[in-house]
Amino acid sequence: MDSSNKRFEVNPIERAHTTAEPAAASAEASKLTGLLTHEDLDRAQDRLEVARARQSGAQAPRFASLRLLWLLVGPGLLVFLAENDAPSMLSYAASGARFGIGFFIPFVVLTFVLGFIVQEMTVRLGAVTHRGHAELIFDRFGRFWGFFALADLAFGNFLTLVTEFIGVRAGLSYFGITPVVAVGSSLLIVVAAIGTGRYWTWERITLGLAIFNGLFVPVALLAHPPWRDVGHALLFWTPLPHGNPYDILVLILAVIGATVTPWMLFFQQSAVVDKGMQPRDIPSGRVDTLLGTVLAAIFAIAVILATEPLFKHGISAENYQAARFAQSLGPWIGHAGAALFALGIFEAGLVAAITISTSSAYAFGEALHTGHSLNRPLREAWPFYSVLVGSACVAAGLVLIPHAPLEFIILTVNVIAVLAMPPALVFLLMLVNDREIMGEYANRKWANLAGVSVTVLLVIAGLGFGVATVFPQLLGQ
Repeated sequence: MDSSNKRFEVNPIERAHTTAEPAAASAEASKLTGLLTHEDLDRAQDRLEVARARQSGAQAPRFASLRLLWLLVGPGLLVFLAENDAPSMLSYAASGARFGIGFFIPFVVLTFVLGFIVQEMTVRLGAVTHRGHAELIFDRFGRFWGFFALADLAFGNFLTLVTEFIGVRAGLSYFGITPVVAVGSSLLIVVAAIGTGRYWTWERITLGLAIFNGLFVPVALLAHPPWRDVGHALLFWTPLPHGNPYDILVLILAVIGATVTPWMLFFQQSAVVDKGMQPRDIPSGRVDTLLGTVLAAIFAIAVILATEPLFKHGISAENYQAARFAQSLGPWIGHAGAALFALGIFEAGLVAAITISTSSAYAFGEALHTGHSLNRPLREAWPFYSVLVGSACVAAGLVLIPHAPLEFIILTVNVIAVLAMPPALVFLLMLVNDREIMGEYANRKWANLAGVSVTVLLVIAGLGFGVATVFPQLLGQ
């Protein structure tokens, strides 16, 4: 059904939660439906804690503000720390090892700025509409475009999931752990994380794992980076490095795809909805997203600094598997540093496997109009959990196939993400400019200028890659 010309409707329970505090919202919802679900009760409980934090602000404003922030952060931190996944960190490692720090450190900072611009829009969409990204596309643009967006997401998510388990396998192989044990144990952690039946618990468990993305910071410090050169690079941004033009283009695209990908849109908007955030929570959602952006950028730069010694000493880094990187870095950062690097890649793959499989499950649940919340028990939302666990299991199984082209998959998955991103951004910009559903929270002039600029940049990057692939002679191939 094409509803682009129809008024957007909010279901009664969500309207009650939007217009009232938690206790009143629950009472209103009870009158409207006669029955509250497990999901409604859990979300109302979370909102009650938020309301209490706001009410206590008069007595201890500083403490209350910190508590309120603690209650509302999560989706933004998770989406960026999870996007620092195995292929992303290996792309950063490859850029540092092959081309040093001059061009790629400021370029990485730029990509994270682009990422914040995009993800801030999903916060507003989720908090105002109480709809996930896939559900909004189906409601506003009809089934054809809804399934188009869903197919775009499913293809990219599945390929990325495969690379996450490649990262898990490669990271733990440094410690002599067999692929079956590494992948199997990680799959069990993915399943255990969703077994709580509670969004809040799932979010805090995943955040606890995600913070270990910071392992790359001590690795970078052990590499004794040239801080003067880092400062110079950030201030003056040296030109593109010398080398094979096509390889440099692929690496640039991979670095962009390490920061701005379709799954991030679907995940953060659905997580904002599952968390029960409301329009008044948007400022906290922006802070949450900014914190995630800054932390993820620091950890990404740390990876470049950690692998820069390979560039400095002319050591080849053609093999993109984590264990080889760790082994190659050993002489320069020591066994402890190499072990931390390998553990960091394992963590990056594990956290991303949890969040990306959840992103797919959210989107399919929204498209099929079945239960799609981590606040729902298995019996109420078995299709949601089946997609989540099933996609992870199939991806994990492919990684265990002997002689699979794992290195090729790792290098190309972020490039594919860049090519898939422009259609997703077009949908996002159209939705966030739809005043019928966004009202006063619709994009303003500068937000549109920034969003369109990001979209145009990604289109140019994708077209450049396509032209270079079809006509390699243009790059001197």
